[in-house]
Amino acid sequence: MEQFIAMPELRKDPVTGRWVIIATERAKRPSQYTKTVEERRGGFCPFCPGNERTTPPEVLAYRPTSTQPDQEGWWLRVVPNKFPALISDGVLKRSARGMYDCMTGFGAHEVLIESPNHEQSYGDLPEEQITEIIWALRDRVVELRKLEGVRYILIFKNWQREAGASLEHPHTQIIALPIVPKRVQEELHGASKYYDHRERCVFCDMIQQELSDNLRIVAMNDTFICFLPFAGRFPFEMVLMPREHTAYFNDIQKKHVADLASITRQVFGLIREALDDPAYNFLVHAAPFNEAGAEPYYHWHIEIIPKLTKVAGFEWGTGFYINPTPPEAAAKFLQQVAARMANGGDANGKSARIASIH
Repeated sequence: MEQFIAMPELRKDPVTGRWVIIATERAKRPSQYTKTVEERRGGFCPFCPGNERTTPPEVLAYRPTSTQPDQEGWWLRVVPNKFPALISDGVLKRSARGMYDCMTGFGAHEVLIESPNHEQSYGDLPEEQITEIIWALRDRVVELRKLEGVRYILIFKNWQREAGASLEHPHTQIIALPIVPKRVQEELHGASKYYDHRERCVFCDMIQQELSDNLRIVAMNDTFICFLPFAGRFPFEMVLMPREHTAYFNDIQKKHVADLASITRQVFGLIREALDDPAYNFLVHAAPFNEAGAEPYYHWHIEIIPKLTKVAGFEWGTGFYINPTPPEAAAKFLQQVAARMANGGDANGKSARIASIH
């Protein structure tokens, strides 16, 4: 009988071409969410100041020069994930088991601890701290690109248990992969076809269409725009992207980082206020860094998915999504809440108003 794998492994579905990571180490993760809220608040958190020795050694930290690595004093840390989906030990090796394709679980999995504060997340943090987070993410992407065999780097955040978080201290994750994910391949294929037909970037055209329609925009500044997609899969799903065409997140310029921090805080503050601090997933899609020719047609962007509904049998069976809230109605609701917030009001009664727009 075949033994269970002792390290991560990638396996390919021969029908869909989708790769799956078999990562037995992930099953060993501790979860604060098996306890009540009161117990968690008084419980042990490996990401809080004073507990630095319980995490793997930091690979990046923003701290005063008078402090030592892996000790208190930091305002941002990046550490390897203690329970990684992929690991950098060993080499990338492809193999087969009969008709099935496999490869070793080579890559990297890191955690960016966003702040020493256990409670604050993007909607609470000052813009200066969000700026530091953006720079740290950019720096780690630049560094992880140097790993031989890595083809794609995904940045993502799971907020709250319903979105997949096992620890409540605000953090973002970075995974370096030896393959380009199927979802990104689909975006690349669609964007390439659009470019071949029209000789324009589909994402740039999408921005112009949203500016013209002015029905689904949530926030905007000189450099970035956030809107609800015309064919959004989920209620209040949003896309945040640079208004200027660029394919790679790590090419972000200093003059744009402040604008990204500002709109990030604005959008997540609005989500917290309007939707009662929901669980959400946040992810960054950029062009694969070894994808020749993707620069003219691919446009990096952030997807924000509040967890307000569940994916059920119809979605799993068909690949179709049922969104009960028209993006135009959701955007109007968010605009109204944003206006009240700007005028010093609040979003009391928001649950009833959310129900009324479904």
